[in-house]
Amino acid sequence: MRTPILYGSVHILFYRNDEVLLLKRQNTGFQDGNWSVVAGRMDGNEEVVAAAIREAKEEAGVEIEPEQLEIIGMMHRKNTTSEWVDFFLKAHAWKGEITNMEPEKCEQLKWFPISELPSEMVSYIRVAIEHKQEGLWFESIGWK
Repeated sequence: MRTPILYGSVHILFYRNDEVLLLKRQNTGFQDGNWSVVAGRMDGNEEVVAAAIREAKEEAGVEIEPEQLEIIGMMHRKNTTSEWVDFFLKAHAWKGEITNMEPEKCEQLKWFPISELPSEMVSYIRVAIEHKQEGLWFESIGWK
C-alpha cells in the first residue's frame, strides 16, 4: 500500500463590487510571475476557516471573523509530485486595509474586474474565480 501524499490549502476570494483581489507571485518556486489569490497551505491540526483567517492576516493584513467567511468551492488537484484538496472561501467582510504583508513573496496586490482577469494566472485559480459562486462547487484538476 502506498503512502498518500495529500495536502490541504485555503484560498480566500475578496470581492469589491465586480472586482476580485489578486496577488502576483514571486520568489516562491511555484507559478512565480502569475496572478493568484490570498492562499496558503493548512498547517495541520487547523480547521479550514481558522486557516483562512490566519492566511488573510499573514498575507493581506486584514482580520476576518469566522462568520464573515463562506466556503464556496472545493478542488481535488494533482500535480507532478503531490495531491491537494483546496478549499475556496469568500470573504464577505473584513477589518483593516488590504496590504501586501509578504512583499518577498508577492510582487503586488491588485483589484481586477472579474470580466477582465489577466492572462498570466495560475490556471486552477482562474477556474475557481470563473465559477458563478452560486452554491458549493467541486472540481477535479490534473487527473487526465
